[in-house]
Amino acid sequence: MRSLWLLLTSAAALAPASAAAPPLPQGAFEIQFDVNCEGTDLAEVIERIEVSGGSYQMTETSKGKGLYALLGTAKRTSRGSIVNGTLQPAEFADERSGRDTARAWFDWKAQTITMQYQGNKGSEAMPPNSQDRLSFLFAIALMPGRVQSMKFSIFDGRGQSRHEYDVGPRERVQTPAGSFDATRVTRRFEPGAQDRADMWVASDFGLPVKLVNVERDGRRCEHVAKRISRS
Repeated sequence: MRSLWLLLTSAAALAPASAAAPPLPQGAFEIQFDVNCEGTDLAEVIERIEVSGGSYQMTETSKGKGLYALLGTAKRTSRGSIVNGTLQPAEFADERSGRDTARAWFDWKAQTITMQYQGNKGSEAMPPNSQDRLSFLFAIALMPGRVQSMKFSIFDGRGQSRHEYDVGPRERVQTPAGSFDATRVTRRFEPGAQDRADMWVASDFGLPVKLVNVERDGRRCEHVAKRISRS
């Protein structure tokens, strides 16, 4: 069962924004996504993001539907700071049924990242634009109006991956949660690659409402917002 952030799932490559940076979202948001692959309902994913001043807390819970419910549940958490519009995660955890919890800690003063999984724990130097497997969703959502492209080093407690994203056009997106003016953000792949990942970030509250992922074999999966609440 894949989560929204996994599907989306280094020196900065920043381009100047064409307009003033939009304000950061403040308060607590909860977004329920339905996950569908090739017409089959796979899972329900609930993302909760709380932003207060210069700090954030994220919680993602996932559970399968139908036969996929036998895979159990998954929970990811991330907390940290927001400095000059940039996320600086402090701690990340990934808990899943039948698997050891993976953890990562980010020391921004020492510029190191420590990861722990299955009894193994080690530290390494922190690359530029480091995020965890959950915080990078929020980091991508903050790109429109600030930068046109960005490279991320993403840590999940077990290892590291590198992704690059480009800000695209504004479009109207229809979801069960409503109709939104949104900006498309696209992951950059090697030329000729069949993979594709697009995320639509709602303009009025700056968080994702839809994601479409196409794998190399052409399999298409969608995460679409079903319910959005704010407090």
